Amino acid sequence: MKIDGKPYRSIWPHADGRTVEIIDQTRLPHEFAVLRLATMVEAAHAIRVMQVRGAPLIGATAAYGVALAMREDPSDAGLARALDILGKTRPTAVNLRWALARVGACLGNLEAAGRAARAWAEAAAICDQDVAINRAIGEHGLGLIRDIAARKQGGRVNVLTHCNAGWLATVDWGTATAPIYLAHEAGIDVHVWVDETRPRVQGALTAWELGQHGVPHTFIADNAGGHLMQHGEVDIVITGTDRVTADGDVANKIGTYLKALAAHDNGVPFYVALPSPTIDWSVRDGLREIPIEERAAAEVETVTGRGVDGRLATVTVTPQGSTAANPAFDVTPARLVTGLITERGIARATPEGLGALFPESA
Repeated sequence: MKIDGKPYRSIWPHADGRTVEIIDQTRLPHEFAVLRLATMVEAAHAIRVMQVRGAPLIGATAAYGVALAMREDPSDAGLARALDILGKTRPTAVNLRWALARVGACLGNLEAAGRAARAWAEAAAICDQDVAINRAIGEHGLGLIRDIAARKQGGRVNVLTHCNAGWLATVDWGTATAPIYLAHEAGIDVHVWVDETRPRVQGALTAWELGQHGVPHTFIADNAGGHLMQHGEVDIVITGTDRVTADGDVANKIGTYLKALAAHDNGVPFYVALPSPTIDWSVRDGLREIPIEERAAAEVETVTGRGVDGRLATVTVTPQGSTAANPAFDVTPARLVTGLITERGIARATPEGLGALFPESA
């Protein structure tokens, strides 16, 4: 997608062929900065502190992290260490585990001397595959937006999103945003309600990238979504996800469950866009089996923004002596999900629905 008219991916190899570059998302939307990762430790840090975030991008960054590790120590011990360190960076997003397993499997039987080049090629392949998958998700989701536009006789289609499931959360296109970008490019009058998504205000990332691409949007407080649905201002909800169970339960950024409840109560279709590596076929009960990351309380207690003087500042919003809890994700039960938009089509959020599209995995 585009930044100031120039096409970007969210992660790409540097010209030196030995390092990789990312957009430092902790500095968005106020500053655009590119960060170079030269070691596995730097890649792990980038994932952990959310310089990169979003399940597909986390997986891609971890794959490049293994490649960087193999340049330093391609031994069996070095490979095991890299997989262990990177695997512990974020517990909820299943793409991390998927990408590490894929790279680890292709390196396991190789001689040490060939591992760095092979890991680099595999990481690049994971990135290219992610772009193709997200484009396909966009094509399938576009049909939903077209149908709404037709029913409204060309009237504006209002989409509500939560968190950032845009191209910044993937390698390109995004998951939840891919249908929106394609609809915009097709000339459909589409408008996006962008949830703030506290505590990290990741909706600001969605607003930033939509603005860069020229998509009409409005930034709203998290708790405004239900009100908008009650008054007919939301035609469809599309979110991303960090993990989907074999039964169709959806783990996504905290607050997604509340949007699904509001959508259900108001008859608004609630769709989740996901690449197939985000499906965890080993898990069936999302409420009991998906680990929910508990992040630092400081993310809730503080907020960073640009002051009236133009400078960035972090301020505390909680009273002195109060404690804060910060569960980063929640689980939306499959019964509240209208459908799952994948690269192979739209599935019902059931074992049968997913199995029909992915029989080789189910």
